[in-house]
Amino acid sequence: MAQGVTAARDWVKVLAKYRQPDTARSLFELSVTIGPFVLFWALAWWAMGISYWLTLAISCVNAAFLLRLFTIQHDCGHGAFFESRTVSDWLGRVLGVLTLTPYDVWRRSHSIHHASAGNLGRRGIGDITTLTVAEYRALPVVRRVLYRLYRNPVVLFGIGPGYIFLLQNRVPLGLTGHMKYWISAMTTNAAILAALGLILYFGGWAPILLIFLPTSLLAATTGVWLFYVQHQFESTHWSEEQDWDLHTAALKGSSYYVLPPVLQWLSANIGIHHVHHLYSRIPFYRLPQVLRDHAELAGMNRMSIRESLRTVQLQLWDEQSGRLLSFAEARQV
Repeated sequence: MAQGVTAARDWVKVLAKYRQPDTARSLFELSVTIGPFVLFWALAWWAMGISYWLTLAISCVNAAFLLRLFTIQHDCGHGAFFESRTVSDWLGRVLGVLTLTPYDVWRRSHSIHHASAGNLGRRGIGDITTLTVAEYRALPVVRRVLYRLYRNPVVLFGIGPGYIFLLQNRVPLGLTGHMKYWISAMTTNAAILAALGLILYFGGWAPILLIFLPTSLLAATTGVWLFYVQHQFESTHWSEEQDWDLHTAALKGSSYYVLPPVLQWLSANIGIHHVHHLYSRIPFYRLPQVLRDHAELAGMNRMSIRESLRTVQLQLWDEQSGRLLSFAEARQV
């Protein structure tokens, strides 16, 4: 059932019964995430009077809860967290201040990602830039070097997350022609600056440098890594516009990142990404039930943590073999 275009469409009908959010469960998930986040922030602030190293350690732990808040914001963007779209959107906007992400801008770019994932003719917004072997070979030397730098793990997971969340998110790149997205970006920026101003007034630079930045940057790095492994694996799916199908791309082009229970909880099941792309309206807390009910999906595109580490070596899509290759492997094609 899990093979082919027709089967991929059939999964949508099967998964529709899981889409209904449970308001009580959503409120519970929100409370057990934002509660510890606030508590750890306060604890880290208190620890500055004892040891800056202790403060830094608590901040790093708190990054996990910030990541989970981003995943809840992600569900809000898909209208999957509350029955009311309005409530979901306003919660998403508030969380966007904590995650340094203008909600309406992100929601639009992320919807483009869902509507075009795996489509070679519609790359550029909401995705990791990926070239085909032929496109890379056709580039002049300077642009080849720039692409290699971009795909280097130090840039992707070291420099990149800080750039995206601290700088790039401050303006609605790719959507600058729409006032709605400028308003989203600027109001989020204003709220972030107001919060930082209060922190600076009451605590000086220490809580910004030891709590705000480490928590934000570590959460951003982890989030970028998760997004990367969800689509950048050897047997992922890309096709030209004329051959592309939304449901097939969702089923074959998204991974199932198998994580230990505690990491799966902290990442709010976002690793069950193939199911999410097949039916994005399913609340994150219902995704494990989907796998329990449908063994076919539980066995597809599985990736362990150890296997995921190899994905950083894959940079080019080979249209002939239908695989993501390393630069070294591409030279042999």
